[in-house]
Amino acid sequence: MAVSFLNREVSDLCLGKPALKPIPAGATLSEALTALKKSGETHVSVWSCDHSRKVLEEDSACICIGKICMVDVILFLSKEENLVNPSKALQTPVSFILPEGNSIVRHLDPNSSLLEAIDYVLEGAQNLVIPIQNYKSTPSRKKLLSKASYLSPTSYHNGVEYCWLTQEDIVRFLLNSIGVFSPMPTFSIESLNIINHDMMTVSYHDPAISSLDDIARAYIEQSSVAVVDEENRLIGEISPFTLAYCDETVAAAIATLSAGDLMTYIDYGGPPEDLIELIKTRLQDKKLGAMVELLDEEFSLSSSSSCSASSSSDDESGSSKATVLGRYSSARRSEAITCYPWSSLVAVMFQALAHRANSIWVMDEDHNMIGVVTFQGILEVFRSIANVRRKPERENTSKQ
Repeated sequence: MAVSFLNREVSDLCLGKPALKPIPAGATLSEALTALKKSGETHVSVWSCDHSRKVLEEDSACICIGKICMVDVILFLSKEENLVNPSKALQTPVSFILPEGNSIVRHLDPNSSLLEAIDYVLEGAQNLVIPIQNYKSTPSRKKLLSKASYLSPTSYHNGVEYCWLTQEDIVRFLLNSIGVFSPMPTFSIESLNIINHDMMTVSYHDPAISSLDDIARAYIEQSSVAVVDEENRLIGEISPFTLAYCDETVAAAIATLSAGDLMTYIDYGGPPEDLIELIKTRLQDKKLGAMVELLDEEFSLSSSSSCSASSSSDDESGSSKATVLGRYSSARRSEAITCYPWSSLVAVMFQALAHRANSIWVMDEDHNMIGVVTFQGILEVFRSIANVRRKPERENTSKQ
């Protein structure tokens, strides 16, 4: 029964999923930021074609070649040369910062199996792009949607819209039918050998900038960086999942704050005023006046837009701009979620999904940190059930 379940079509996971909001590969980071903030999503998809054009060539190849997240922007702006002139950095084409040779976004047919989707994830994919609807049979509807997509583009091409699935989506789908896999879900994570002992850590008092490479690695591996005290005990974490709900000013925080203060900055509700002033002072000391201007612009815009949005619920312009505090309020706190080696697989899945955490830190009986469990590790367990040879990695050549 478990193997039969894993052969279900991925289209079953797409029910209710919204269509992707696309941007072309030639768009700038500034345009990507605007799209992110207006969409309210953590990612926007990057395509080889321009969906804002009124007419797309029917026979043109149009594929999703990547994604842009606030984490990408933060990591890029945190580079020394970009801290000096963030405005210039934000004019960089998004294609410039997409990872090379690392297919974190893959196309998948809707009739592909859940097993194939898991295989793609284990090969490194973070998002699976899947067709969700076809309007070719209804010309009037297609004409209407083509007009709508010109005004507010979605990933609509040749009569097809697309959604994408994440690792979290797949784990949630498995949890909803966890009884199919009994008794395996009751086994301990230690017995299932999914505890990863290769952890990324940073000391609470160390400069946050010292963890930049680990944050980038955690983003690719869908994990987190543990923040520890002098005795290597877990205090909290810097999670790319949390950073995705922040804004580009986090780059200034990374450049000036300790890892511990960075956790405070990214906690939901928005950064405290005294921390913002501390960042400005340190930026000025480093002669990074352009970053100070970025902070002033972002937080003054947030404040004024929040007021205008609250005074008029029909003010579309105001509501679309009131995103800074709104994005922070959507994020979870940077406190770490923990479990134990004897915790069951199903318990850890519940924890991860309930807290929207892609990393669960594993503690021993003395509360020492000994490892981490990620969604990928969880999916490896379900993949092993199929007991069939994995297909070789395929090139991402699907065309629409």
